[in-house]
Amino acid sequence: MGKVVVGAAVICAATVCAAAALIVRHRMRCSGRWARAMAILREFEEKCATPIGKLRQVADAMTVEMHAGLASEGGSKLKMLISYVDNLPTGNERGLFYALDLGGTNFRVLRVQLGGKDGRVVNQEFAEVSIPPHLMTGGSEELFDYIAAELAKFVKTEGEDFHLSPGRQRELGFTFSFPVRQLSITSGTLIKWTKGFSIEDVVGQDVVLELTKALEKQGLDMRVAALVNDTIGTLAGGRYLNNDVIAAVILGTGTNAAYVECANAIPKWHGLLPKSGEMVINMEWGNFRSSHLPITEYDHALDVESLNPGEQIFEKIISGMYLGDIVRRVLLSMAEEAAFFGDTVPPQLKVPFILRTPDMSAMHHDTSPDLKVVGNKLKDILGIPNTSLKTRKAVVELCNIVATRGARLSAAGILGILKKLGRDVVKEGEKQRTVLAMDGGLYEHYTEFRVCLESTLKELLGEEVSANVSVEHSNDGSGIGAALLAASHSQYLEVEDS
Repeated sequence: MGKVVVGAAVICAATVCAAAALIVRHRMRCSGRWARAMAILREFEEKCATPIGKLRQVADAMTVEMHAGLASEGGSKLKMLISYVDNLPTGNERGLFYALDLGGTNFRVLRVQLGGKDGRVVNQEFAEVSIPPHLMTGGSEELFDYIAAELAKFVKTEGEDFHLSPGRQRELGFTFSFPVRQLSITSGTLIKWTKGFSIEDVVGQDVVLELTKALEKQGLDMRVAALVNDTIGTLAGGRYLNNDVIAAVILGTGTNAAYVECANAIPKWHGLLPKSGEMVINMEWGNFRSSHLPITEYDHALDVESLNPGEQIFEKIISGMYLGDIVRRVLLSMAEEAAFFGDTVPPQLKVPFILRTPDMSAMHHDTSPDLKVVGNKLKDILGIPNTSLKTRKAVVELCNIVATRGARLSAAGILGILKKLGRDVVKEGEKQRTVLAMDGGLYEHYTEFRVCLESTLKELLGEEVSANVSVEHSNDGSGIGAALLAASHSQYLEVEDS
């Protein structure tokens, strides 16, 4: 009997030892996986590094490209387009003005009553209209007829709070957020459609002329007074509220910048006579690229698989369209190479753009003790349940790396603009105020991104210069900004002046 007990004890001991060995091996394997995952994360962090010295190199490269783009057409990756906006709002504008904002599957119409220096924006109203899908791929006449009909309906709802001066024609600011070759403040030819539109018969045609013909069909007596994009609208809206605004930056799904240039600084403007001695330049800075940009293999892969490989490189590392997908790509690498989420790679993690930047922002901003928001996003979007707190913390760290790089590079781009304008230094005897108008969902809603951008800009400028430079949120540039530009380029300005 004793031998049986002893034998049983030996077997039990052996079983316990085997189980313990399995546990040790499992822990060692998990430890090895974690080490490999963290090595991937650390390597990515190192490649994304944006020390001040590198940011200054990026800023210098931006300034050089700005000069090159202005000197000759095609001389730079920056298009540096003349906007023909040579008369920014001053606050003196009076009267009733309309805006049409077309840039996606919806468009907005807006009216605003301006009351001059004392009244400013007396009243405003807007409506949003969905574009039926078949009109996005049909003919240009049908699309513009539909837009004009909806605009005519909106005009008919003009109430007693809005007053058109007797004998005057209604005037409209037209925000057209597609690639356009601008010919004047009131004309521009469509280069190509984006955002799901495909209407070939209008490519190469003057979009203002197409809209004007449609308005005439509706019997609507309305003149397009300004053709602009959302960045220039943001600049106009900022200048209307603050005369020290000299540039605007959009950081949203995409990104762009515009700034005010002295007319005599541009050789190719010979023969062009701006009313005010200055002209707004549409930089199209999303296409900026430089050897100093910290580009990783994940960025290269995203670019190669994009609809426009080799283009919009700056946009692809700083804008809201792409930040979430960069995070996804790094997580996929960690899952494939280090089993970061277990032995099986989550299938959803392989789906491009399934992780959007707003989801990334929500995870980055999670302050709950157990990072519950992060856990829910990983589960609901990527199908990854039961993640550990350690894993969630690593995901937050990854979000921070991607957002920090984007924000700091955005600040470097802004410094490049300030350097071009000579506003990166304090001039003796001058207390020159410099205000930057900012808009876009990324800037407005991603707090960590915004705070990092603004603190980096101060760091780059230094205490003395940054005391005279400020960043202001200029909301709805594509709407009210366009209406303000219609006012500042009104055909009745000379009448009012006299």
